[in-house]
Amino acid sequence: MAQGILKYLELPFCIVGIYGCYITWGILQERVSTKSYPSNKTGELGRFNYFIFLNLIQSIITSIVAFFYLLSKGERISIPRKGLIYSYFLVAFIQSLASQFGYNSLKYINYPTMILGKSCKLVPVVVMNFLLYQKKYPWNKYVTVVLVTVGVSLFTLLQPAKANAAEKTNSIFGIVLLLINLILDGTTNSTQDKIFSKYKITSSQMMLWMNVFSSIIMTGYLLAIHPLGNHELVNAISFVAERPVIIKHIILFGLCGAVGQVFIFYVLGNFGSIVLVTITVTRKMISIVMSVIWFKHKLVLGQWVAVGIVFAGIILDTVVGIQQKRKKQEKSEKEKNNKKA
Repeated sequence: MAQGILKYLELPFCIVGIYGCYITWGILQERVSTKSYPSNKTGELGRFNYFIFLNLIQSIITSIVAFFYLLSKGERISIPRKGLIYSYFLVAFIQSLASQFGYNSLKYINYPTMILGKSCKLVPVVVMNFLLYQKKYPWNKYVTVVLVTVGVSLFTLLQPAKANAAEKTNSIFGIVLLLINLILDGTTNSTQDKIFSKYKITSSQMMLWMNVFSSIIMTGYLLAIHPLGNHELVNAISFVAERPVIIKHIILFGLCGAVGQVFIFYVLGNFGSIVLVTITVTRKMISIVMSVIWFKHKLVLGQWVAVGIVFAGIILDTVVGIQQKRKKQEKSEKEKNNKKA
């Protein structure tokens, strides 16, 4: 009985963990990228704008956390077999490539458009799962995808624009880059699902090797892409060396992301990519709602309706999911009893 209750509490606990880690992670990311740090040599103020280097540090820290997480669970750490190495490298490469398209799309589209696109991330995950691996879902998953996508999109579209905000004009090229980013994100999530089902690995193993290969790919990119005279890796190390106060902020940023990934990969391994993406897509909207309540901002009526649509989708999926699990458990128990008889 107690084990059954704990099993139902797994997902809520992971959701709280993901929200807590990534809300803090976002604050730290903003601090690192927007705060001006004085140079120890000249006193000159400078901002840290080396995001590929930052992602590399994130991957390295997460690899270390994943290694010790595996040890704490008593899992064996060994070099994956050939087919699995290829799968890890492929998904890490696609994920690294996707982030570059996402970053570059912001040069040609405004931020609200970017957020709106990301709010529809559930759609490419479902589509790519079907196109690449012919995976089908129960009806409640499709309904949840539609409700969450519509709700978050409405919430974003109806958000009042700031009067002093200088809006960037969206270009077709920027929209194309964003679409490629979404397709690659959907491919990443669907391929991760396939790796779990094919190789029967644990979420912590996936977390370790995904970040190891991401670290290798980003290091290769930083070493190969830029000429030595204008090298992001060299410039980033020089910036940190002159402004060592930023080190603690970068490490805290990396640790928050690493702990958040422990929850993310646990959900991915045990509940699948659709549940994970639903959590990550709704995280930003819930953060905004919390901010509205805490700081007494105002939402228009349509935004409250959008919030209701999202939560209706999540509640529907949760209730139907619990019923489906109970039916499966009852069916398996009947089969066991029939075998004993």
